[in-house]
Amino acid sequence: MKKAFSLIEISLVIIILIFVGSFFSLNYKQNNLDKARDRIILYLKQTRYQALIDNTKNNTDNLWHKKRWTLKFFRCNKYVGGLYYSIYSDINKKGHVNLDESLSDPLTNKKIYSSNKCEPTNKTSKYVLLTKVFNIMEIEISCNSTSSLGQISFGNDGKVYSKLSSFENEYDEYEITNKCIIKLINDNSESKKLVIEPKTGYVYKI
Repeated sequence: MKKAFSLIEISLVIIILIFVGSFFSLNYKQNNLDKARDRIILYLKQTRYQALIDNTKNNTDNLWHKKRWTLKFFRCNKYVGGLYYSIYSDINKKGHVNLDESLSDPLTNKKIYSSNKCEPTNKTSKYVLLTKVFNIMEIEISCNSTSSLGQISFGNDGKVYSKLSSFENEYDEYEITNKCIIKLINDNSESKKLVIEPKTGYVYKI
């Protein structure tokens, strides 16, 4: 009887441990979602502020709008897989993000940037690696006007844009006029959302 009781106790302990482990695993993934969303909100606010203090308008340059501060999402190369993002001002207007054009994290002074190799370095913020760091597998942007994952650009006037035109003098094209919702989805199909308001660029979570 004593042996049987001990086996029952052991079984109960195992069941409890499995339950507790599952609970903490679930919370871990939820926390990763929250952390990823909160970091993007923080960086979007910083991007918006940078745009307000850094007026890229230049009447002698018909493509000046391409220099607006932008947060853009990318896919890592096919050998790595996953998602990442960078924040930059396309100073040379070539459409390719590079380290020197990227914004710096004010807390770490590391660049908010990655190449498509998606490898953390001592010069770049690891938080841009959405899949590697936060297990984010998909991203959906309601205002996406691009053929890729999407981007958010801020003007010096407070306005928000879903794309930057490659044509001269089209500085007011692709302004968002409705709330833009960004949805992050993890490897367990759980999701979190954040919102960017038109006109003001106000960012918050829902």
